[in-house]
Amino acid sequence: MNRLLQKLLLAGLSACAFAGAAHAQVSAPGPFNTPAGTLQFVRDDHDFVAMLNRDMIDRFDAKTLTHFDETGGQGDQVARVLVQSANGPVLYDLRRQPPLVEHLRTDMTVKRVFWQADEVVMQGPSGWFRYKNGTLTKLSSSKSIYH
Repeated sequence: MNRLLQKLLLAGLSACAFAGAAHAQVSAPGPFNTPAGTLQFVRDDHDFVAMLNRDMIDRFDAKTLTHFDETGGQGDQVARVLVQSANGPVLYDLRRQPPLVEHLRTDMTVKRVFWQADEVVMQGPSGWFRYKNGTLTKLSSSKSIYH
């Protein structure tokens, strides 16, 4: 019986470790260290303002702050951020100077995100999508492996 309990505990811990590796959604306003500077989201009436080094770089409508971050590189800096706005996802590429801000302008609530070198793959209620070079494409099936 003790052996069975150990196996169940190990299986539970493994599942938690795997789930923690996914790019989970975050609601923290920051500040976040990025290659372009310090990013922070500030509530302004009904909107949120994205501030980089105390300068406004974007404004978006959202009831709550929800974003997916790509971390890594030097000191776990945030390299890219996908924010859920009332008008669809907004991508901030903070690896560039000045940073790239792209409003996807599609009615989609993002559930999960996988970051690739030059694209972002996201799951919405109607399936999986790829955003690359300014184009959003619905994925039907793929042999690509996303991490």
